[in-house]
Amino acid sequence: MDNCHISVVIPEYRGEKMVRELVERIQQSVGSITDDFEIILVNDCSPDNTWTEIKKVCMIDTRVKGINLSRNFGQHYAITAGLKYAHGDWVVVMDCDLQDRPEEIPNLYKKAQEGWYIVIARRVHKQSGFFKKMSSVIFHKVFDYMSGLKTDSAKGNFGIYHKRVIEEYNKIAEVSRSFGSLIRHLGFKTTDMDVQHAARGEGKSSYTLSKLLSLSFDTIISNSNKPLRLAVLWGFLMAGLSFLLAIYNVVAKLIGIIEVGGYTTTIFSIWFVGGLLLMMMGVLGLYIGKIYNQVKGRPIYVVAETINIE
Repeated sequence: MDNCHISVVIPEYRGEKMVRELVERIQQSVGSITDDFEIILVNDCSPDNTWTEIKKVCMIDTRVKGINLSRNFGQHYAITAGLKYAHGDWVVVMDCDLQDRPEEIPNLYKKAQEGWYIVIARRVHKQSGFFKKMSSVIFHKVFDYMSGLKTDSAKGNFGIYHKRVIEEYNKIAEVSRSFGSLIRHLGFKTTDMDVQHAARGEGKSSYTLSKLLSLSFDTIISNSNKPLRLAVLWGFLMAGLSFLLAIYNVVAKLIGIIEVGGYTTTIFSIWFVGGLLLMMMGVLGLYIGKIYNQVKGRPIYVVAETINIE
């Protein structure tokens, strides 16, 4: 298929028991708009039988296409892989856990026809656990502060995007991928629309605390140099504080307040300044590491197998 009207791209991980229902509901909802559509399921090397289920649904309907990655690259890399194969005039990106309701796609499409290039689903009453909600709120607060942008924890990747947006997204060669951040960077005419958020169809989220922290660092460092500016600010503050303490010690010595130097104060100062220097070096090292990863030029994902894709 060289071109179609609507592509639906879904990264799959631990979605074995939801694949069939997800595809059927997408077929019904998108079918109310057009029969000229494709569904692209990207298996991010899921440890269960997700790829087996994908192959089964692909055999039933050739409009359903499967992409199997060689290893687990991560959600945003799986989305990138799917978008490379998407041919739709409009492209829908959604999760595989049925929390993004396929029945909302016609509403997103209708909103896009008002002249928007991007329509992001804003999830009303998120059906997530307390930890997931709090971690999402904290992530967005920190990200907003570090990047200077304004984000919304109620918005995710679920949305509909004009093919012009996807074409420009596919040109971005950055190794560090954060789909939402890169889409915002492109600057196309964007709006959002409230949608109902469903409970997870099966199992629990694969995003552990360590994965959330890793994504947070990755996204912030890839999109902002504010941590470097904060490190410089801390350096100036410490230099100023050290200068004031030096003046105090000289004056105190001259007027007899200090008779014997304090061992504890000296050790504490060394440890504090040393820790601050290590922190600054660590921040700098993270940025150097990103540069190192970028210049190596390795592929950001590897496709091991495809189905219904020429």
